[in-house]
Amino acid sequence: MKLKIVTYGGAAMLLLVLSAVVSISIGSAGYPIAKVWAIIVHQLPWNRGEAVEWTALDEAVVIQVRLSRILIGVLVGACLGLAGAGFQGVLRNPLADPYTLGVASGSSIGAAFLILFGVQSAVGIWTVPFVAFGTGMATIFAVFWLARQQGQMRIETLILAGVIVQAFLGAFVSFMISMSNTVVNEILYWTMGSLSKRNWEHVALVLPFAALGLPAISAFAQPMNLFVLGERQAAHLGVNVERTKLTVLTISTLLTAAAVSVSGVIGFVGLVVPHLIRLIVGPDYRLVVPLSAIVGGIYVLWADTLARTALSPKEIPLGVLTALIGAPFFAYLLKRRKAGLKEG
Repeated sequence: MKLKIVTYGGAAMLLLVLSAVVSISIGSAGYPIAKVWAIIVHQLPWNRGEAVEWTALDEAVVIQVRLSRILIGVLVGACLGLAGAGFQGVLRNPLADPYTLGVASGSSIGAAFLILFGVQSAVGIWTVPFVAFGTGMATIFAVFWLARQQGQMRIETLILAGVIVQAFLGAFVSFMISMSNTVVNEILYWTMGSLSKRNWEHVALVLPFAALGLPAISAFAQPMNLFVLGERQAAHLGVNVERTKLTVLTISTLLTAAAVSVSGVIGFVGLVVPHLIRLIVGPDYRLVVPLSAIVGGIYVLWADTLARTALSPKEIPLGVLTALIGAPFFAYLLKRRKAGLKEG
């Protein structure tokens, strides 16, 4: 297993590095690739004293705008991929992810509330993630309460409850948009998802969540493997089922809140990425969890690169692109699951 983790992890990291190299080399500014990398190399400590052939504006575009945006995309994708793996692992359902369960919408409503009343600028940048976490946790508990019948919770009912709660919270966000005259564009930003106008301060905000979330969810990889057998069998094998579910769901919600607080609602990343990983490497969560983080970063990185370059100088909202990919994939999974239930 260690060899598999090293092999697949190394290949995924190499693909991530290559994707970042390509992404940072292209952009709406139209800089030559040689110039872009000359600016990046110049940031190394031993090159700072060399003569330069570019302006301060050129350097700001490459370092402050393009490079920071790429890192934010990777971190947001990692958070959403990890959250999706966590939700799917403890709920034993490939249809579960932060978007379909309503957690992303729940997190965004907290952020939209802060924006509407201007509280996020008064309290500080860390306010948004923790308020988003609180509203996201309230959302997931509301979804569980709606889905539970006679002490049991059917997976199909859980997904339906998530859709209902998502629609309800979406109506509240639309109401806040209608009530706003000055920050309507900022609230719309959360509903469509984007990485534009993000900077190194936002990188510093998301990085701790991604760095701590990966080992935290990885620690529950083996219990999530046992969940495949059913909760009763997992309990017989020594898994504290309720504590595992609560811990993983809490971590996954916190990761979702951190991503949403920076990028807005980017749907279906947590749905598509873990499922693709399972198709390639199998269902072992010791592989699925770390690879979901890396491939999630690759997925969002390429989606954002396409969003900012496809119709340059105009930019496509990132959430629109991920939805265009993820919604048909969700329909495919749903149809495949129904076919499996009929055969069973």
